[in-house]
Amino acid sequence: MFGLKLFKSNIADILPAVRGKYAYNVSLAKYTWFGVGGPAEVLYRPADTEDLSYFLKNKPHNLPVCIIGGGSNLLVRDGGVPGVVVRLDSAYFRKISFGENTITCGAGVKNVELKKIMLEKQIGGLEFLCSIPGVIGGSVKTNAGCFGSSVKDVIKEAEIINGQGDVKTVPVEDLMLSYRSSFFPDDWIILSITFRTTKDTAENIKQKLDEQKTYRMKNQPYNQKTAGSTFKNPEGLKAWELIKKSGCADLQIGGAKVSEKHSNFLINTGKATAADIETLGETIIKKVQEQTSVTLEWEIKRMGINK
Repeated sequence: MFGLKLFKSNIADILPAVRGKYAYNVSLAKYTWFGVGGPAEVLYRPADTEDLSYFLKNKPHNLPVCIIGGGSNLLVRDGGVPGVVVRLDSAYFRKISFGENTITCGAGVKNVELKKIMLEKQIGGLEFLCSIPGVIGGSVKTNAGCFGSSVKDVIKEAEIINGQGDVKTVPVEDLMLSYRSSFFPDDWIILSITFRTTKDTAENIKQKLDEQKTYRMKNQPYNQKTAGSTFKNPEGLKAWELIKKSGCADLQIGGAKVSEKHSNFLINTGKATAADIETLGETIIKKVQEQTSVTLEWEIKRMGINK
């Protein structure tokens, strides 16, 4: 199992002394919406930006580092994740501030937390983001979107830290956001995002939020272990239609199955492994390609090693 065979004392000896917290051999299943996956060799919760910068500047050069957010669009493989997994969930990374028609949210702010703030401050424009599971920091790299809007439409700039521990502010035009993708080097970590907002009434905002919630409850799996849309929509096509057309709507592998409500959602029925879910996804890709000559691309991020 590659890096996960390291003893705690060995990896602990090579990590920089930080003010944040290290934890060892931590199950990541509880941090993902699928509820599956192996352990992080090390889970690191930085105290603040300075602490994270110190860690990145002083860690061993070849030590793998990755980040997880709210775990809503993530599949962690059963063998776990070697190296250090960073999670920005301290109070420092959940700060929110306001400017002239802008709101700046720390990477750890949950998307759903925006609802209360928007209603209290009577600021609109981010209603679609409230209905996307996860945290703010995870919304940029994939240009998260729904209901006809995406992050690209509302973001002004992002504060990031790179693999060398250097912090900088990146304007939206340099992020090159497009459908479910962006120009975003693998070693960049989002620290905060500044969004443009518009003045609106609490009544209008609440109406939009309620309409979106009603739609999701009616058309998508609710209160189930899922990671949202599994595959990107090919240009001019709908992934769920291709899946249904290819006879995959009733597929099930182990404890993983295609949602009865929406065929582009995969469900952990309660006993699935990460391998079940990934195998189901790969089976769908193969069958859709055979039936339609279209190759679906994963929208869900997959990380870690197989068991």
